[in-house]
Amino acid sequence: MVEHAVKQDRALVAHPRFADNRASDADYDLEEAIGLAEALGVEPSVAKIIPIRDIRSSNFFGSGQIDEMAAEIAANELTLVIINSSLTPVQQRNLERTLKVKVIDRTGLILEIFGLRAATKEGSLQVELARLGYERSRLVRTWTHLERQRGGTGGLAGPGETQIESDRRVLNDKITRLKRKLDDVRRTRGLQRKARQRAPERVVALVGYTNAGKSTLFNKLTTGGVMAKDMLFATLDTTHRILPLPSGQTAVLSDTVGFISDLPTSLITAFRATLEEVKEADLLLHVRDMSDPLTERRREEVMEVLEQIEAGPEHGQPIIEVWNKVDLLNELEAEHLSERANATRTHADMMDAFEISCLTGEGIEALENGIEEALTRNDHILDVKITPANFSARAWLHENGQVLRDEASDDGTVLMQVRVNESDAGKFLARYRELIIN
Repeated sequence: MVEHAVKQDRALVAHPRFADNRASDADYDLEEAIGLAEALGVEPSVAKIIPIRDIRSSNFFGSGQIDEMAAEIAANELTLVIINSSLTPVQQRNLERTLKVKVIDRTGLILEIFGLRAATKEGSLQVELARLGYERSRLVRTWTHLERQRGGTGGLAGPGETQIESDRRVLNDKITRLKRKLDDVRRTRGLQRKARQRAPERVVALVGYTNAGKSTLFNKLTTGGVMAKDMLFATLDTTHRILPLPSGQTAVLSDTVGFISDLPTSLITAFRATLEEVKEADLLLHVRDMSDPLTERRREEVMEVLEQIEAGPEHGQPIIEVWNKVDLLNELEAEHLSERANATRTHADMMDAFEISCLTGEGIEALENGIEEALTRNDHILDVKITPANFSARAWLHENGQVLRDEASDDGTVLMQVRVNESDAGKFLARYRELIIN
């Protein structure tokens, strides 16, 4: 793994461009890889796109391309090579032997960044589990200094094989212990979610591609306190804050880890406890960077991750698209985007969208109204007459609903009008149907 030492690594960042990829897309993909390197604290001294026709099973690249990389490493005194794609253990090992520097692929790079960003015990556990799973697949004859044959014993297996098996067992034991700890975390999170579900506040979860502006929006809509920085994966651990709504109601806003293309499956698995926060939300806000030329591709990648964790519209979960960074568009682009957003809100079969700028505050008020409308779309307004004998019903309504009217008369009866969600309306009718005023 990469050493996070005082001396900064100087890296060659290479993005393989396959025949079916457009050149313009490859430029943006290389920019993202450079951003990932910088997020790790690495200096991307050389960055290049390398055309790939066929992946070589041994080295990934062709011999001529590897020679060019070796020349760049020598000329610039580089200490690290970052390949913006997935490498097999054999490809990674062979490249390191040939180039004589550390080589990491996209998965390893993301894991390293996550390791730096995890601020809580839970986040650290999840990253460590994913990292050990990744390392276990790399334990393939890498201990060359232990692979000598035993002389004169007739045995074929060198002590290197034993070392590998021993290290695999150590890793497996660590993984088992981490999974147990994370199971405890999941149970705790489950209890916390149940407590929130019993409370009247609804939960809104922010999702989106990394660096789309989720944390900035989170700070804009709530009391904030989350680090918002122009950096990939600036925040990693889930944060909750009270979200004030225009009517005076409140919800809980949850800021989650940013998504990214080719997010390692091991990370999705390890972060299951965190991602379940997304599944349990009453509403998702999908924050998009509309100044990103690849915004439509990023949207599809986020939707794919949501599908993997069984969240989003396909699973009955409402979603609002938040089209952020309109301040970076020219006047014509901003006008066209506004027309598109208005069209989504007037067609019942389209996903609502709101164009905003977290930087200038443009569109935030309209978004807040849209959030409340989406949260209360299926709510019920109950008109209730409560007698002194049924005052427990009054307490229940205050605890579980938004009280719009609460008037006591001289004879001790109380007339109430309360907004409750669909689930709580059913619970109230099951217990106190006789109190409803027709």
